[in-house]
Amino acid sequence: MESIEELAGRLREFAAERDWEQFHTPKNLAMALSGEVGELVAELQWLTPEQSVRVMDDPEAGARVRAELGDVFSYLTRLADVLGVDLLEAAADKMAEGALRYDPETYRGSARKAPPLRPT
Repeated sequence: MESIEELAGRLREFAAERDWEQFHTPKNLAMALSGEVGELVAELQWLTPEQSVRVMDDPEAGARVRAELGDVFSYLTRLADVLGVDLLEAAADKMAEGALRYDPETYRGSARKAPPLRPT
């Protein structure tokens, strides 16, 4: 696959072939996404920070993490498709907002939260 749009189309077809659109409501997809994120977290949960950085070096653990990432991305893509959200555009918008909220001079090396943007 070469694009998110192509993946969304394939996931849409996959659901349609199985008559699963009836189950693919935003609520259900968000819940499924949350469950898959939980499964991804479980793969990393008891690792040290150093082990988590190298998790993909372990063939078995790496394969499990890769599979969970695939599930998370698929459910996120399906949810965005059902809601009509362009994920790349949404991510670009969040990056632009983050650039305004977290100027490099003030936030370099800091994990603190910035205040919300004020309406202009």
